[in-house]
Amino acid sequence: MTPQEFQQLEVLGLNFLFAGIFFLIGMAIHDVLKKGEVPLMGKVVVWSVLTFGCLGFVAKGVIQFFWKSQGLG
Repeated sequence: MTPQEFQQLEVLGLNFLFAGIFFLIGMAIHDVLKKGEVPLMGKVVVWSVLTFGCLGFVAKGVIQFFWKSQGLG
């Protein structure tokens, strides 16, 4: 395995790790909201914050990909 392939595998594994962490956080939040009988407005706020956090992570990955493909990073 070349160093280039190893680096790509490392980046892919790290991205899957973060996706798994976001999933587990979402499951924990779902459980807390369900057991705490949180009103609808509270649920909307919590899920909005979680969604924007995930979208920020995805946007960061897309920006990094385009920068590296253009030779900027």
